[in-house]
Amino acid sequence: MHISVLLNESIDGLNLKEDGIYLDCTLGYAGHSSEILKRIKKGYLFAIDQDKDAIKASEEKLKKIGNNFTIIKSNFRYLKDELQKRNVNFVDGILFDLGVSSVQLDETDRGFSYHNDAKLDMRMDQDAIVSAYDVVNNYEETKLKEILYKYGEEKYAPVIARNIVKYRQEKKIETTLELADIISKSYPMKAKKEHHPARKTFQAIRIEVNHELDILEDSLKDALSILNVGGRICVITFHSLEDRIVKNVFKEYTEIDPRVKGLPNIPDEYLPDYRLINKSVIIPKDEELNKNNRSRSAKLRIIERIK
Repeated sequence: MHISVLLNESIDGLNLKEDGIYLDCTLGYAGHSSEILKRIKKGYLFAIDQDKDAIKASEEKLKKIGNNFTIIKSNFRYLKDELQKRNVNFVDGILFDLGVSSVQLDETDRGFSYHNDAKLDMRMDQDAIVSAYDVVNNYEETKLKEILYKYGEEKYAPVIARNIVKYRQEKKIETTLELADIISKSYPMKAKKEHHPARKTFQAIRIEVNHELDILEDSLKDALSILNVGGRICVITFHSLEDRIVKNVFKEYTEIDPRVKGLPNIPDEYLPDYRLINKSVIIPKDEELNKNNRSRSAKLRIIERIK
């Protein structure tokens, strides 16, 4: 079962209008989309996802609430194009929930989890060509080390990359537990007590397979450009790399032009078009953490277009 993280906080953050047009960039299993649809009886919801299983399950769920929605099978990097194809140029709110859904993690054959044995996969879009198997078995050692550092912030990247290459010289690495075992043997004993040894490496490979960080910044800027005045964007992140990108983009769009900053009367054209709703991140309350351990790293940032 998938439990949507920071559900109430993000729905409240969108400041929904009953007749507004909204975009859920990460439909998943429709946790957030369901709540949006309940509140926009005269409005319309567009939702994007690339996971066929999630789309099928979500369509059935949303139909029980209303028919004023369209699900788009795509990656949110194409959000602007996909809406324009449907003659929509501006929306009143946009949501990004950047976590991997619990269903994807728990579905053994998707290969996202280091707790269950499955074929190495990790593709959000089952039709995508490159999977975790390709990354693990075909990337050169230097490239593997680079993505483990960059996307996993894994300090043991050199030894993990070296051991992966050494292992695959004997046989291909085919399953999640095979890979997790190689990673575990690359870790010093004392470090294993801090967190599961495979967590950072699996994160890094998943990000590489799905190009998650490459597309986030551009997608956020596209989202900001199609927001109506009074409209808001809510972004839920789950690790520091994502959160840093969101923080920096939001900062760029809400800062006063440095050429006039500090002046007693700043002309309107030099004031930013957007404002931050929350200066510091919103994190799950204790009650949510107790119910859903996977929410522990979630952070919510909200921005509004003001002119």
